[in-house]
Amino acid sequence: MNEELRQQLQQLAACYETPAFLPADPSHFMHEVSGRENQETMAFLASALSYGSRKQFFPKIQYMLDAAGGEVYEWVRSGRYRNDIPDTTDCYYRLYNCRMMLAFLDALRDMLAGYTTIGGYIASQKGAGEGMLTGLQAIAAICRWFSDKGATDIIPRNTTSACKRVAMFMRWMVRDSSPVDLGLWKDIVDKRTLIMPMDTHVVSEAVRMGLLSGRTASMSAARKLTAKMLEVFPDDPLKGDFALFGLGVDEQRQ
Repeated sequence: MNEELRQQLQQLAACYETPAFLPADPSHFMHEVSGRENQETMAFLASALSYGSRKQFFPKIQYMLDAAGGEVYEWVRSGRYRNDIPDTTDCYYRLYNCRMMLAFLDALRDMLAGYTTIGGYIASQKGAGEGMLTGLQAIAAICRWFSDKGATDIIPRNTTSACKRVAMFMRWMVRDSSPVDLGLWKDIVDKRTLIMPMDTHVVSEAVRMGLLSGRTASMSAARKLTAKMLEVFPDDPLKGDFALFGLGVDEQRQ
């Protein structure tokens, strides 16, 4: 990577990773609740629905937040969501019907019942004497849990795909010292190993800059792009997500 591109990415990351990034991004929902458990749960719900048009999926996330009265952790762990989402095949959002959402929430409730928090589950995946998990190990653990519960309509069954929304959730949970990301899992997952979320905007900008040669959003491509970001941000590669995603969104608005 040439020095001009390296400096451009550093400047873009600094430009976009600010509090001003939050209002138009789904990450803002996790800042609307109080307490570690609520923030973690809200972040996971928001990430799971973050695809397509923000004008369409923001209200679906907001509905869960409103139904929970801001107490999303209790809303899930108690099973109270079943009072607010009907057990039907009616559409909840795009390809997700209400029954799919219930299966997803049931699996999450089981995780919270067994491990108290999502972070508790992830931490349990470390072997005796092992240090922090890698980003890929953490993503795989999330996929494995929901696959084992038969809830694979919303969470990918494995890491063959780019797992964009799970990778984004990991960024929110792991990166610290950020006005956007929470850093709740900074001692569980090594942020240097996080995987770039392969959003459409990110892929388009990566191809345009010569960081990727193709537009296929696979885990292999995500890891290749992450390796490029490590050349620019060796201690925190997902700073590059702000550079590529923010630039792509701004250019689409123009």
